[in-house]
Amino acid sequence: MDRLKEAIIRQGAVQSGNVLQLDAILNHQVDPELIMEMGEEFARRYRESGVTKVVTIESSGIPIGFAAAYKLGVPMVFARRKKTLTTDNDSYCERVPSFTKGIVTDLMISKKLLCPEDRVLIIDDIIANGDAVRGVIRILEQAGCTLVGLGIAVEKAFEKGAPALREAGIRLDSLVRVAAVDGSEVRFTD
Repeated sequence: MDRLKEAIIRQGAVQSGNVLQLDAILNHQVDPELIMEMGEEFARRYRESGVTKVVTIESSGIPIGFAAAYKLGVPMVFARRKKTLTTDNDSYCERVPSFTKGIVTDLMISKKLLCPEDRVLIIDDIIANGDAVRGVIRILEQAGCTLVGLGIAVEKAFEKGAPALREAGIRLDSLVRVAAVDGSEVRFTD
């Protein structure tokens, strides 16, 4: 997706340790027009898959997940990372390490929001190691849902997450694939 690549080049930043900072694009500020284009692209790719729900991860996946769900005409559910006073005690919960936070967090989804009849498209902003996505996949397995695929805005192709998921037979579609980050330069594949 050329417009997303241009935004990454123009507004992204490379930090130490191969961390790609996209605060001005996906993680702190969002461009609604770009986000809706991304949602439309994921909807185009998965329209024939019979998606009944889009599931994403709090918080950076929410805008893209919402846009895809809106374009598909289905509900969006997001996995919470922190328990609040209103969190349903009857929730699926998975512990996952966070690549960018450097800590282990919980992912929680209320059992009321998923059912075995659901055909789920997972949407997320960035995939590096894939730990968070694997946590959501385990939740979907517990709920008996069918995973139709993963829609990832930015794939760090030089990390192990996306290739491992593809090798496991999971459909994974990325809008942009980053081949490498060198100094302040971002190189794309495809």
